[in-house]
Amino acid sequence: MQMGMVGLGRMGANMTRRLMRGGHQVVVSDLSLNAVKELAGEGAVGSTSLQDLVGKLKAPRAVWIMVPAGDPTEQTVETLAQYLQPGDTIIDGGNSYFKDDVRRANNLKDKKIHYVDVGTSGGVWGLERGYCMMIGGPREAVEQLDPIFQTLAPGTGDIARTPGREKLGGTAESGYIHCGPSGAGHFVKMVHNGIEYGIMQAYAEGFDIFKNASSAELPEPLRYDLNLADIAEVWRRGSVISSWLLDLTAMALTENPTLSEYGGFVQDSGEGRWTIQAAIDEAVPVDVLSAALFVRFRSRQEHTFAEKMLSAMRQKFGGHLEPKAAKKSA
Repeated sequence: MQMGMVGLGRMGANMTRRLMRGGHQVVVSDLSLNAVKELAGEGAVGSTSLQDLVGKLKAPRAVWIMVPAGDPTEQTVETLAQYLQPGDTIIDGGNSYFKDDVRRANNLKDKKIHYVDVGTSGGVWGLERGYCMMIGGPREAVEQLDPIFQTLAPGTGDIARTPGREKLGGTAESGYIHCGPSGAGHFVKMVHNGIEYGIMQAYAEGFDIFKNASSAELPEPLRYDLNLADIAEVWRRGSVISSWLLDLTAMALTENPTLSEYGGFVQDSGEGRWTIQAAIDEAVPVDVLSAALFVRFRSRQEHTFAEKMLSAMRQKFGGHLEPKAAKKSA
């Protein structure tokens, strides 16, 4: 299948590579001419502008956007809409706010251009592991794009089947689902990221307890000099709290048990805030998720080992480089 890819950052470039490995032709565009040149050298079709990209695609066209949420996505959608035709599809694979998806989809209806929102999880590891995708939009457009989703998704792999799942069918076991109409994909991804905050915070706080178990303020018989890397490693094997986030934690602690290269300044990318807002709108109590978000706010004022661990996890799964901790004046 042929598709356009706008945005060749950490994820967009690797998604392009995975698609090409799967036999798809990808026309690429980016503000960086070097990024376009690099992917063209690997087999993609380069373009010099969004208009040029659209011109190199055959109808019905599909253009996947992987640029930052907000104005960059808004401007890209508006520009593409000037060149696309009825029956074409714009796919937003970034982390847009789901209410923006609904608005954009409605704006494109008069032009009969489909809008599909795809919450995409996989980070910098997606090229090899595949991408978990939560998809919103009209069923007709989503089904037309199924070959793309199949290629990007992880597939069933060696994960044990959930008992009874064989009776349900669908694509969830392959790593992607059509969640519902416009906005539904990013809504599910938004809550996914809110939960991610909570899981990361739980690991971070637990290991902070381990880190401080040797404190001189504790009675000497109750002090423990614990090997954090070993604890993370043993939990990966048979523990009920094993997870990919724990895998990445073990990796970071093996590389540097003190996490000294991390300042502990932890960003939030928006979805955590939107998750809390959705919970407020629905009157749903989210004690853990809200606390995890507020800890990230506090981390920008003071830093603990727990925040260093959060920063390490973000760097490991998404390549996020946090700002260095500012030195406090004496």
